[in-house]
Amino acid sequence: MPQKPRRQIAFVSLLGITQLHLRNPYIIAWWSAAFPGFGHLLLSKYFRGFMLIGWEMLINSQMHLNEAIVYTFTGQFERANEVLNIRWMSLYAPVYLFSIYDSYRTAVDMNHHYLLARRENAPIEPFKMSGMEINYLDKRSPWLAVVWSLLMPGMGQLYTQRIINAFFVLGNWILVSYWSHLLEGIHYLLYWDLSRASSVLHMHWILFLPSIYGFAVYDAYVNTVEYNKLFDHEQAVMLKSSYQPSQFSFPKSPLRK
Repeated sequence: MPQKPRRQIAFVSLLGITQLHLRNPYIIAWWSAAFPGFGHLLLSKYFRGFMLIGWEMLINSQMHLNEAIVYTFTGQFERANEVLNIRWMSLYAPVYLFSIYDSYRTAVDMNHHYLLARRENAPIEPFKMSGMEINYLDKRSPWLAVVWSLLMPGMGQLYTQRIINAFFVLGNWILVSYWSHLLEGIHYLLYWDLSRASSVLHMHWILFLPSIYGFAVYDAYVNTVEYNKLFDHEQAVMLKSSYQPSQFSFPKSPLRK
């Protein structure tokens, strides 16, 4: 009697597709260093990721860390020391280091589980439908996902049906853009009123935006590529199980391991 596979390679739900695939642990750790929680979101560890992101934004704001970074980069070291609230520093460093370590360790573990899941070859349900939403495996253009993310962070995630990440990225981008007065700064910049553009910007929130923007683009591109690979894998498994005779033997080839 065949045993049920212990691991799933992918799970298709109405909110998106959660899958195991090979990841570079160093890249995951780098995203956690850029913004704690982002590495966990790339691993689909949403609860832990959102907790770390909320912690980063709260403690960073209380520490005035971003303002201190701006003053440091502009050579105003005394001003950086004045604005930095050291009471929060001991809370920041341990969790920041944990975020990097935990995302790296989890990426390594998930790579091992992916290799085992591929060997177990668990079936994938490629179509989900309810009264509110439909989701299914299909092929999409990774570069189109990048273009949508460049136009508005979160749109690339909507394009690939990553509803949870789309809701977070889009909502976070709108809030941080509003708090930083980004659009007002761009408005004055287009009129070449540079002094007013720089004075209206809130630098504490501005420094969050590059990480959010870059993450939105990277997440949309990588997951679109991996979804396309998953589509090919599911199709191959279905064709082999449904149409390939069990007695069929592949011809020997030096290209096959």
